[in-house]
Amino acid sequence: MGDDRKLRAARRLAGLIREKVDAHFSVRLWDGSLEPLGADPVPGLALRIDAPGVISSILHRPSLDRLIRHYAKGGIDVEGGSLVDLLEPLAHDRSYRRRFKKIGKAEVLRTLVPLFFAKGDPPDGTRDFGADAEGAGRRSGDNQRFIQFHYDVGNAFYQLFLDPEMQYSCAHFPSWDATLETAQITKLDLICRKLRLKPGETLLDIGCGWGGLLCHAVRNYGVIGHGVTLSQEQLAFAQAKVERLGIADRITLHLKDYREMQGHFDKISSIGMYEHIGLANIPDYFRTVQRLLSPGGLFLNHAISRGAKRRRRRFSSRPEQRALQKYIFPGGELDDIGHTLAEMEIAGFEVQDVEALRQHYQITTRTWATRLHARRAEAEALVGAETYRIWAAYLAGCSFAFQRGSARIHQTLASRSPKGFTAVPPTRFDIYQDPVARKLSESTGS
Repeated sequence: MGDDRKLRAARRLAGLIREKVDAHFSVRLWDGSLEPLGADPVPGLALRIDAPGVISSILHRPSLDRLIRHYAKGGIDVEGGSLVDLLEPLAHDRSYRRRFKKIGKAEVLRTLVPLFFAKGDPPDGTRDFGADAEGAGRRSGDNQRFIQFHYDVGNAFYQLFLDPEMQYSCAHFPSWDATLETAQITKLDLICRKLRLKPGETLLDIGCGWGGLLCHAVRNYGVIGHGVTLSQEQLAFAQAKVERLGIADRITLHLKDYREMQGHFDKISSIGMYEHIGLANIPDYFRTVQRLLSPGGLFLNHAISRGAKRRRRRFSSRPEQRALQKYIFPGGELDDIGHTLAEMEIAGFEVQDVEALRQHYQITTRTWATRLHARRAEAEALVGAETYRIWAAYLAGCSFAFQRGSARIHQTLASRSPKGFTAVPPTRFDIYQDPVARKLSESTGS
């Protein structure tokens, strides 16, 4: 009898959503029945709830963290599509929130009374970083633990959804219908052109990942490459790649913290690494880059950012950021671009260019999420169903965040000294001229 009451309560709630919200998907209840949440839902697209205790658990302790844990454990799932299919229409249709507000809280509570007082099924422990995921008490050596938690899931797993160059950062789409492979090569070449790389120059890539940028710069621009990473898995992949390409004599790779590097480099890049260092460490980060950069050198910082606030505060206070730190990027924090530029100038840099790439990253992360979903069985065989689900939620959530603008991303080019002439020419034509046309012009001497 109790189970019948719970089913009736869930169906009444589905009816309210269908009437007031008119959602684009259905819900599959634990008895196998399908309840449409709108007048014309996408055929087959449904949010599956495996037990009434899942709803009771969330009602008892409503939080994003608990929702993620139930999804990771399989108590909640999406069938007939991916999380992107479920979330993306919410970003495009701004009236969704207004329609949800039409359902009064009191009406929802009355409807869910049988589920609220029922015993919940709290999710078991999930794959998470554990204590100090926010990195507030960061000590020497913690950065390596933070990085390895994320990247050492395994190269084979990342190869399921990344491009052949293993680029795990925002692509640059020359047109919105370009392939991810084309967009990532375009991004690599854009970085090289912004840095005005020349044969024989030394390039340090901080957080070099799987070595894609260094290999591209060495093979196409003739530089001497140096890379640092804290991921053993990435280092092994990059070392094997440079050997395979026959350029091991021109690239040196280090498993060490960037702050341990010595010497000077003509150009420095940092692609998708800034988000890992923590807000409190930003001044030291820029001072270190300033120390390593040769006089007259150029530095390109490629980083996800958040919108500026009237009052500065730790971004980690937001539930989605706490979840990201706990399950995906321990120790990570997002800066706003205004503060980033100010800290650059304080450290002695002159900012030359800033380019926003938010839409590019929305498409990049959406493509990653779609590719990972398409290879779900392989992913689960490699890392297990729970880790697959956490990454699927993370990539879909990123796409959603960039779509709605709560996350942004910028490439910032800076020179080491604000005095005299820099390596930056008087116009930016050399950056944005079509690469094919540029190379043809150079080869013909016109």
